[in-house]
Amino acid sequence: MKAVFAGEVQGCYLYSRHSHPSSDALSAGLAALEGTEAAVVTASGMAAITCAILQLAGAGDEIVASRMVYGGTYALFKNVLPKLGIKVHFVDVRDLASVKAHVNERTKVVFAETVSNPLLEVSDLSGLSVIARSVGAKFIVDNTFCPLVIRPMDFGADIVIHSLTKYINGSSDCVAGVICCSAEFRAELIDVGAGTAMLLGPTLDSLRAASILKNLGTLDARMERHSRNGAAVAQGLIEAGATTYYPGHASHPQHDLFGKQCTGSHGASGMLVVDAKSEDRARAFMMKLEQSGVGIIAVSLGFHRTLISNPGGSTSSEIPEQDRMAMGLTDGLVRFSMGLDGNIKDTVTTIVQCWRDVAP
Repeated sequence: MKAVFAGEVQGCYLYSRHSHPSSDALSAGLAALEGTEAAVVTASGMAAITCAILQLAGAGDEIVASRMVYGGTYALFKNVLPKLGIKVHFVDVRDLASVKAHVNERTKVVFAETVSNPLLEVSDLSGLSVIARSVGAKFIVDNTFCPLVIRPMDFGADIVIHSLTKYINGSSDCVAGVICCSAEFRAELIDVGAGTAMLLGPTLDSLRAASILKNLGTLDARMERHSRNGAAVAQGLIEAGATTYYPGHASHPQHDLFGKQCTGSHGASGMLVVDAKSEDRARAFMMKLEQSGVGIIAVSLGFHRTLISNPGGSTSSEIPEQDRMAMGLTDGLVRFSMGLDGNIKDTVTTIVQCWRDVAP
């Protein structure tokens, strides 16, 4: 027991908050998914981000983060980390010169989402990794929107985060997260005396871990269907004249960059955004979609049913309105997480008709 607590013996389970067989099995599967040496599963995606950041940065350190990230991530970086003495610079990570201008010897982390939530801006992963390494910082990528579609480790990421709640679990019946990383960083995270994943208590329940591991086996087939449906709906809405953002479509300004970073076998994910130009029109569009049976108004993603939401009033509501407007994250946006619809042709027809009913 003494040797286990000292970290001198592996493979013996000393305490479930440290690790347990189900979490270890799921961690191994997720490490294989992202091509890392190891992984640590947590009770939420936010727990994964929090543990990774606080393991790397402390008072007097700095972080450079994408200005457009999930609202919870933004609020953590904007409102909580400064209380701990960690300075956060929010930048447009598409502008590599701006990122480079904000890193220095105090920078411990460069943080970005593979594809931003919700406007689907694409990060230049290789470019960002080079900048992070130039000052000895770790490059952390939240890949929640693109499992199997993009592998950030192939482009220089040091740590890959997922909210397992979404695509990887796929059933909208649990909350979980993961930190995919090196074996060395995993050891730091679960260290009995100084590991954030040990001491902050973000343990994933063993039953949830087992359930997610089971669902991991269908992720390959699910992502192909989600992506196929996302591409079909994006094409239909674009042809109907709707301002639509979908990285897999040639109209997206970063379509070429996205294509260069894709694995090539799982499409472009099932996430797309339509700009209805006003909050009232966005609400009317969502109501018609729900009433027609093609979608559910909900803020999650990766479910077998299509989920629709208005980010400005939900998942991005933590971002101050002035900042949201400056980003282009307006109140008229409608975010789609396309489901696994079998007859996508009929789904596209219905969605396009709902759009035409409210189109400006």
